[in-house]
Amino acid sequence: MALTGPQKTVAQTVGVVVLMGSLAWAAVPFYDWFCRVTGFGGTTGVAEVAPDEILDRTIKVRFDASKAKDMAWEFKPVEREMEVRIGETGLAFYEAYNPTDRPIAGQASYNVTPYSAGGYFQKIACFCFEEQVLQPGERVEMPVTFFVDPEMVDDLEAQYVHTITLSYTFYEIDLPEGYAALDVQAETNKN
Repeated sequence: MALTGPQKTVAQTVGVVVLMGSLAWAAVPFYDWFCRVTGFGGTTGVAEVAPDEILDRTIKVRFDASKAKDMAWEFKPVEREMEVRIGETGLAFYEAYNPTDRPIAGQASYNVTPYSAGGYFQKIACFCFEEQVLQPGERVEMPVTFFVDPEMVDDLEAQYVHTITLSYTFYEIDLPEGYAALDVQAETNKN
């Protein structure tokens, strides 16, 4: 059965809407994948282990911490900067403190600057890979294990980078289900 003029127009319009919706749905995961693979926008990489090669050249890594406007935690780097050899494993800590009388869950987003170094800054382990829950009055030190990939010295854009800044921003998120039940129970006990 052949479509007539108005039916053909409707079918084409529906097809375009479905195609555009599909592309919009795929854009976020594709963009995330693209940033992680290329380091675009300062997105760091994730590695299982550090490389075997450690260069004599050093690089300064600065640590920055911020939080969303509505995040009640206090959050800061324990050490503001360190110098590591390229390829060497570094270990840094951030401190978080919950000064409130309720448990708060948080998730950290991160990036590095300059952006050209993003693909070469590799994390082996990081508190930012998981959500964090702090109880009332709890203070924790959270580690990040990283290295700067030796391939950076061969990149025309990144080879002259001498300082990398690793930045984290903490956002409050909903408490995980088990914690939410404890929070409701605590509120009930108060009243």
